[in-house]
Amino acid sequence: MNTLTSFFDEMVSGAGARSPYATYEAWFSGQDTDRLANKAKEAEAFFRKTGITFNVYGQDDAEERLIPFDLVPRILSNGEWSKLSKGIDQRVRAINAFLHDIYNRQEILRAGIVPIELIANNDAFLPQMIGFSPPGDVYTHIVGTDIVRTGEDDFYVLEDNARTPSGVSYMLENRETMLQMFPELFSQIKVQPVSDYPKTLRRSLEACAPQSCSGRPCVAVLTPGIHNSAYYEHSFLADQMGVELVEGHDLRVVDGHIAMRTTRGYRRIDVLYRRVDDEYLDPLTFNPQSMLGVPGIMDVYRAGNITIANAPGTGIADDKAIYSYIPDIVQFYTGERAILKNVETFRCSEPDMLRYVLDNLSELVVKEVHGSGGYGMLVGPAASKKELETFAAKLRAKPANYIAQPTLSLSTVPIFTEKGLAPRHVDLRPFALVSPNGVNITPGGLTRVALTAGSLVVNSSQGGGTKDTWILED
Repeated sequence: MNTLTSFFDEMVSGAGARSPYATYEAWFSGQDTDRLANKAKEAEAFFRKTGITFNVYGQDDAEERLIPFDLVPRILSNGEWSKLSKGIDQRVRAINAFLHDIYNRQEILRAGIVPIELIANNDAFLPQMIGFSPPGDVYTHIVGTDIVRTGEDDFYVLEDNARTPSGVSYMLENRETMLQMFPELFSQIKVQPVSDYPKTLRRSLEACAPQSCSGRPCVAVLTPGIHNSAYYEHSFLADQMGVELVEGHDLRVVDGHIAMRTTRGYRRIDVLYRRVDDEYLDPLTFNPQSMLGVPGIMDVYRAGNITIANAPGTGIADDKAIYSYIPDIVQFYTGERAILKNVETFRCSEPDMLRYVLDNLSELVVKEVHGSGGYGMLVGPAASKKELETFAAKLRAKPANYIAQPTLSLSTVPIFTEKGLAPRHVDLRPFALVSPNGVNITPGGLTRVALTAGSLVVNSSQGGGTKDTWILED
């Protein structure tokens, strides 16, 4: 595994542009930099006009912000994508099988592959789902898999997002922006399209409708409301799918089904794509103070009269301690070795690993097992002595809350700056749709980029930006 002393640049090798970038590099070298700078401003204006924003929680100035967009695409060959998509397909199928198992027969626990305490003591595990199988046995209807690269053929899964993965709207808007700004590029370079994602998402959700559904399933998107950081995406996806965007107060239980309020009365919903966390989904089952969910929806769900995507309780697959067992989980359910590798992970709940982490804290990345968005993490090499001491105290106080990983040398892709191209670290979040008909993976995904030189943190909430991701047709 690479160290921080070197990194792999995806666009340029020692002999010049790498093969996937050859045509793009030739085009770019002939461009006027002032024109490109103006194009970058046009893109920002487009995002601002369209309202492509997000909110940052926990900050005094938490106004809506733009996610910075970089106009240099991230390009992968068809061969590189083939390996990635096969690995994602395998991983998603294994995670779905794992969720079905731990809520039913629990064979993987009895076999001793995954320690039972990681499930039993996990807040993301929902006892209310025990003995229940969702329609089509699909738990993870939409999955975002975060992938990093450290070399020509070295790809690692950094984490799995099986609860409510976000970012697909940026993938779609990034492509639309590039098509508008540089139409000539797409005539020279054959890039696989991503524009059919909303249509594919709707078909995939409809295929997961409960057996009680008759006729074409009615699909809706449940949002916590306009103050949610990802509200733009909720609204965008509902609009693109041609379905209703609803909030909890728009829904009620009618004759044993969930129905939404319309100008013609209440209309039954068959599939609810929810972007509300488990805790707030049903105040009668979970948090009684919740104003975001629907009272009684879990009873309707367990009666088989609605599909909730993603299924409640899928969050346990996002747990970073469970993540460390994914290669074993893949082997257990598929009988195959994992195509995509995990990053080496130290579980701080185990005394020997905790001692190692504390002794090497300045060289490691430490994350909360339930953390997301770059919050609650420590990047050891970039931390001050005081920050290391503070985090060490947190580890000693609640070791089971954390895992640690080596500080990888993430690959770089150039960004466009006033001084020309400059390398920045990136990751990739491809999106997979799961239905009884199989797994559909959109060719590309959301490339997130650390805009600060040397930074490894790509999350938008921590100052990162995004790029369009191109998968070549051949």
